[in-house]
Amino acid sequence: MQSKFTEIVNFIREKYNTPEAMIFLHEPRFNGNEKKYINDCIDTTFVSSVGKYVTRFEEMIAEFTGAKHAIAAVNGTAALHIALLLSDVKPEDEVITQALTFIATANAISYTGAKPIFIDVDRDTMGLSPKSLEIFLTENTEMQNGCCINKTSGKQIKACVPMHTFGHPCRIDEIITICNQYNIDVIEDAAESLGSYYKGKHTGTFGKFGTLSFNGNKTITTGGGGMILTNNDELGKLAKHITTTAKVPHRWEFVHDMTAYNYRLTNLAAALGCAQMEQLPDFLIQKRKLAEAYATFFKQLGIEFVTEPENCSSNYWLNTLILNDKVEKNGFLEFMNNNEIMVRPVWQLMNRLEMYKDCHSDSLINTKWLADRIVNIPSSVITNL
Repeated sequence: MQSKFTEIVNFIREKYNTPEAMIFLHEPRFNGNEKKYINDCIDTTFVSSVGKYVTRFEEMIAEFTGAKHAIAAVNGTAALHIALLLSDVKPEDEVITQALTFIATANAISYTGAKPIFIDVDRDTMGLSPKSLEIFLTENTEMQNGCCINKTSGKQIKACVPMHTFGHPCRIDEIITICNQYNIDVIEDAAESLGSYYKGKHTGTFGKFGTLSFNGNKTITTGGGGMILTNNDELGKLAKHITTTAKVPHRWEFVHDMTAYNYRLTNLAAALGCAQMEQLPDFLIQKRKLAEAYATFFKQLGIEFVTEPENCSSNYWLNTLILNDKVEKNGFLEFMNNNEIMVRPVWQLMNRLEMYKDCHSDSLINTKWLADRIVNIPSSVITNL
């Protein structure tokens, strides 16, 4: 097995043209106008939450994704928090999501005072399973006065947050069809899937809201940052208002008309985002080339490489292997990291974390199976591939 792992090390080092030194999982690439735009912010002194780059960045994201409104936020978690609040999620409500996700998904639900319910994923998409969702709702809920009530807890299930895992779209249309039958709002956690499409439509634009992340390890970055997507005019306006402390526009007076949040993205960060967006189409081309090279290589080794699901065009944010079992996974993680190739397992499942261990969940059969086998491998853009 170690000889096979050595082949992988050599292949990755060759692709990244890095015979020695650490190869990280996903580094940002700054090959465009980043310094020019940031210097412009500094020269004009507009470095905080007011400035032309915030508006421009929102417009670029809206145009690229096809969303009617894009509202910048300080990070993806804040974006998801606001989307949940504007979907009327309140304390003591419940929100369906998946256990195979980054902690931000569950945390944003908790910020509202609601409690997550964890439902299984599909093996091919690694995202929320429509079949498992339908079974759970059929067996565990009842409709009362137009509200979906969990028969076990007696609480209302207000929303559903599927996540497009590692940039691979889940079966979002089926999820929305099911949720509509139960009056459950769908908010897409599209943090990892900028540049991914399901049936020709960009992720994050199917549900009531979608949210994006621009953390340092994402396909494009603003250092931190997020975006709320919606096609609803009223909610789009309210999202911008509530993320900017609900300040009523005035030349000099400070009047705020509701309790709100200081979640606005800075002009400096947005300037970085604008330069990154200019390069996004090329980033996506290069990431697809890398994924294709990986797919060919790992097929020859007899190792499963995750490719985009049916009806999907994935951004291949993090390239993913599915190994034979937990023992092989742990051996691979140790060998690769010892050889300065950064690889990592999937996040600790949410239902196994102390603060979420008592949350309602289904059997999570596929979730547990994947958690024992998933490994992410270096996925940074290679500009000369």
